[in-house]
Amino acid sequence: MDSYLEALKAYQSFNPAGWVAIYRLMPMWAGIVCCVLGLGLLLFGGGKSAFRAISGPLGMLIGLGWTGVLLTKFGVAADPRLPTVAAAVLAVLGFIFPPAIIYLGVGIPIGLLGGQIAGPNDFLIGFAPGLILGGLVAAVLHRHVSAIIASMMGGWLLVLGAMAALHQFGGLVSAMASQPWGLIIAAGLFAIAGSVYQIAVRPSPEEEERQHAERQRLKMRQAELKATEKRWSAPRGGR
Repeated sequence: MDSYLEALKAYQSFNPAGWVAIYRLMPMWAGIVCCVLGLGLLLFGGGKSAFRAISGPLGMLIGLGWTGVLLTKFGVAADPRLPTVAAAVLAVLGFIFPPAIIYLGVGIPIGLLGGQIAGPNDFLIGFAPGLILGGLVAAVLHRHVSAIIASMMGGWLLVLGAMAALHQFGGLVSAMASQPWGLIIAAGLFAIAGSVYQIAVRPSPEEEERQHAERQRLKMRQAELKATEKRWSAPRGGR
């Protein structure tokens, strides 16, 4: 577990080679599972039930990945246990209220970017508007944002899973890993395709509910029609 947590620290900074290197810790079976999960996220991850299922793990990753960074940026002494506590809290929050994870998942990176632009002395001035405005826009457009986030996770899981599953072909995989930008671009293309499919092709949750209600009404009408036909076709006794 410590090796996985250490590998996840690469996601706290701009480190493409480190982002890719985590595949080396994954056995082949885990790579195959990641491929299946990644494909599922690309196709269905933005749905209400599916995104609720991934909001918990996503909240955990946000807690592990960004708590230490934020504490450092704000000049607060970081307790080694705080990222774990934050990860547990955000994981529970993700399962209970997924929009909060959408808010933080989009707002924190935008806030960090704003703080970086503002500079170390005015970090809070740049961070706060980015967090608030970015998070609010993401929460309002939660259906589209959840599909995009799920597709980004799915594309990356698919790429890392394929790398881990093919790890036995050492030369090929090592050559691919030495070009992290190529893998990032591949994951991005998968994410774009998944986002377009979920937003433009799949029906919205409201449309799915309407179609489900329509199918239920049709079944009820068919059942009533069959009952009426059966009642009229039944032989009647004489007087």
